[in-house]
Amino acid sequence: MIELINKVTNEETRRKAAERFCEKGIMLPTFAQMQNPELIPGKIKDKLKNIGLWDLHPLNLFRITWKNEPKKNGGLFGGVNYLELPSELTGVKARIILLLGKWFPTGAHKVGAAYGCLVPRIITGQFDPTYHKAVWPSTGNFCRGGAFDSFLMGCTAIAILPQEMSKERFDWLKKIGAEIIATHGCESNVKEIYDKCWEIKRTRPDCIILNQFEEFGNSCWHYEVTGHAIEEVFNTLKTGDSKLAAFISATGSAGTISAGDYLRTQFPHVKVVASEALQCPTLLLNGYGAHRIEGIGDKHVPWIHNIRNTDVVTAIDDEDCMRILRLFNEDDGRNYLKSCGVEMSVINKLALLGISGISNLLSAIKTAKYFELTEDDFIFTIATDSAELYQSRIKELKDELGEYNKIQAARDFEKCLLGTRIDYFKELSYYDRKTIHNLKYFTWIEQQAKDIEDLNKLWYDPAIWQAIFKQVLRWDELINEFNEMTGDLS
Repeated sequence: MIELINKVTNEETRRKAAERFCEKGIMLPTFAQMQNPELIPGKIKDKLKNIGLWDLHPLNLFRITWKNEPKKNGGLFGGVNYLELPSELTGVKARIILLLGKWFPTGAHKVGAAYGCLVPRIITGQFDPTYHKAVWPSTGNFCRGGAFDSFLMGCTAIAILPQEMSKERFDWLKKIGAEIIATHGCESNVKEIYDKCWEIKRTRPDCIILNQFEEFGNSCWHYEVTGHAIEEVFNTLKTGDSKLAAFISATGSAGTISAGDYLRTQFPHVKVVASEALQCPTLLLNGYGAHRIEGIGDKHVPWIHNIRNTDVVTAIDDEDCMRILRLFNEDDGRNYLKSCGVEMSVINKLALLGISGISNLLSAIKTAKYFELTEDDFIFTIATDSAELYQSRIKELKDELGEYNKIQAARDFEKCLLGTRIDYFKELSYYDRKTIHNLKYFTWIEQQAKDIEDLNKLWYDPAIWQAIFKQVLRWDELINEFNEMTGDLS
C-alpha cells in the first residue's frame, strides 16, 4: 500500500533529532518559505547576508529556492532566476524560458529534491541523525544535493553514482566528506545503482536509502516549488494573448516533470513533454543504451513519474548537446553567435546551461516546431545546472577533437540549433501512456519488490497523486512543530 508520510511514527526518534538540531543551530525551512522567501524570518535573512551561497552553513537550507539573488556571496532573495532565449538563437517564434539551477547551493536544483526526501522522515521520527546515514543513489546532482543537505542537517551522507560521471562531481563529494560508492557504467546504468542499494539494505542497518526515483518527496518538492516558480514567471511576462503552451523536462528521476502536474491544475491545456537521450530512448522506443547527457538516468520508468500527465515524449541526440556545449562556451563559438545577431547580454549567460539544460532547450525547440507555436506561446523548461560543472567535459572534447574554430561554430549552430527537426517526437495516446506506465512493472515489481496493487493504483486512481502532492501542507505543519522543539534559533 502506498503510505503517505503525514504523521509522527516515532516520537523518541523525533525528539533525538530535535536535540541534535538544537545543538548544531539548525532550523528547517517550510515548503511555503522555499516557494516564497518573503516568509523567512528577518533575523535569518540578516544572518544570510554574511553567508556564501555554497557555504556549509545550516542557514543555507533557507536558500533552497529558485529565488536566490544571483551572486555567490552576500545575496538574499528576489524574483525567480530565469533566462529567456531569443528567436535569433532558437530559430522559433515561441518564447522559450529556462529556470536556472545555477543559483541554488551546489549550483543545481537537486538540493530541493533531496530536501523533499530527507526532511519528511526527520520530522516524523523515521530518521535519527545521531544514528542513521542517508544514502543518496544518483546519476550525479542528486547525490551532491543530498550530501549538501545531509551535512547542513548534521547527518552522514553516502553517495552512490556511476564511475563515469564528471570529475567535478567526484571532487566535490570528496571535499564535503561524503562516503562515495562508484558503480559500474555511465548515466544510463541505474540498475547497478539499485543493486548496490539492495546490498546496503542487507548489510548496513544504520543506512536509510533515499532513492529519488521512488521517493515522492522528490516530486512533491517540484510540484510545490518549481511549479509555482514557473507560474510566477509566466504571470510576470504574459500579455493579453499569451498562453503557457508547454513545459519540458528531461525525465531523469521524474521529480522535475512533476511541476507539470501543478501546471495542469492552473493551465489545463499545457503540453507536458518528457525528454530523454536518443541513445537511450526508453520511453520513446522501449530502448536502451548509454549516453552523455549527464543528469538524466535511463533504462527504466521512475516509480514517481505520473505518466497520465505526460502528453509527449521526445529524444535528443547527445552529440548535438556536446557540440552546443562547445558553441556556448568556446570563444570562437560565442563570437560566431554575436556575428549572427545574438546579443552579448544573452551570449554571456549561455554558460548557465549545463548539458541537460541544453538538451531541454533542444526539446523546447522541437516542441515549438511540432505544434507550430507563435510569439504568443510560452515554453518553460529547466537548466538544472550550469557549464561550470562540465569544464572537464569541455577539455575532453578539445583533447579529442582539437581546437574549436568559427567554421565548426557555424556548423554546430546551423545543424544542432537552427536545424533542429521534429523527428523522434511522439504525442501520446491513452494507451501509449499506459504502455509506458506498464514498463514500471519490470523495475519496481520484479526487481524492487513493490506491490502490484500500488502499480495499478498509480494508474487507475488519479486521486492518489493529488493526495501525494497535498502532503506538503502537512509537512509544513510538522516542520513548524519540529522547529519549536529545537527552540528559537532565528
